[in-house]
Amino acid sequence: MNNASGYAAPRWGVHPNSGLLLTAVFLIVLGAAPTALAQTDPGRYNNVPLNQADGQIQLALLEQDERTPRRPRPEPRREPAKESWSFAFDNDALVPSHRDQDYTYGLSLSYTGRNARDAWYSLNPVLGALDGLFGVDGRAPQRVDGHSIEFGLFGFTPEDKAASTPVYNDRPYASLIYLSQSRVRIDPRENVAWHSSLTLGALGLAMVGNGQNAVHKVIGSEHAEGWKHQVSEGGEPTARYTVARQKYLDVSSPNLEVKSTVQASAGYLTEARWSLSFRGGRIADPWWRFNPELASYGDGAARGNGGPARAESYVWGGVAVVARGYNAFLQGQFRDSEVSYDSGDLNHALLEAWLGYTQSFASGWRLSYVLRGHTSEVREGPADRNLMWGGLIIARTF
Repeated sequence: MNNASGYAAPRWGVHPNSGLLLTAVFLIVLGAAPTALAQTDPGRYNNVPLNQADGQIQLALLEQDERTPRRPRPEPRREPAKESWSFAFDNDALVPSHRDQDYTYGLSLSYTGRNARDAWYSLNPVLGALDGLFGVDGRAPQRVDGHSIEFGLFGFTPEDKAASTPVYNDRPYASLIYLSQSRVRIDPRENVAWHSSLTLGALGLAMVGNGQNAVHKVIGSEHAEGWKHQVSEGGEPTARYTVARQKYLDVSSPNLEVKSTVQASAGYLTEARWSLSFRGGRIADPWWRFNPELASYGDGAARGNGGPARAESYVWGGVAVVARGYNAFLQGQFRDSEVSYDSGDLNHALLEAWLGYTQSFASGWRLSYVLRGHTSEVREGPADRNLMWGGLIIARTF
């Protein structure tokens, strides 16, 4: 392919062998990750032998009037057929600077409950097989299962969208249309939640660019002329498997929740990350139902936005340290792409942060706004800039 740049004339090309080899190695590491992450002696609870820990307070499970892991419940509840739905809209215009570049927009719709597990299009059988293969199943012996499905799309653009020719010295146009399945297993004895997800999708389809330009035409904004030069133009299948372990940190406050998360994924984003997150205010739903730290651009933005609860009002946020080994939206995949970056042109250590506010109502409706960003993925040139975007989330629980 021709990736000659008018900026510094480097040859930036797709080297799928290196990225995909890294992904394969990462999958092997994922197999060992759950064992490495679960550092708890099964015969102890809070560093106390189990036969001495019967009087200790354990995680409350899934009652509408339960909100923190400090009240016991003897039996887990049965997952309802229909539990909630949520819609998320991300856009770089939803920030004070009104940016229109990089991660430019995303749309996603998700729903939770047994129907998400049993639908004919559900990926749960495949996800369950992967969880068994990589040792995720069995990590929560007193588990409570939760399931969700998400449909979505999102896209990236360079800063110069008026150019109809390839923009070699900036990040490439890129897009993803996807279906994502997720599961959560709760270990009430250890205040731990295990999350896993499988995302299948397609890179390089015209739908994302056509949608952006249709909206821009209506609102009178700039037309993006370069979508025909996007990564994997014409379409290419892709996938991602993710495992995360969350630990609730008891801060002994009814109005504050803090948790740490270790997460690893392999696929179109191959990375490992550690995050520390919080929410504070009037909180009513269980801590493991609210998971903005698990979102990666649009994927996951509509998941984990709370469960059935009384009226709530809280601020939430967090920080994450990310070691990203491969990014198909910058490096491409199997198909040739006119504009792409080599691994050596990218920063593989990133810092990510987010801050949001949620208001929920007794009727079951929930509204959220979030501001997100992370440090630059590109080492030099015009694409060497931090990313920032905003998100709006509307959810309904039953």
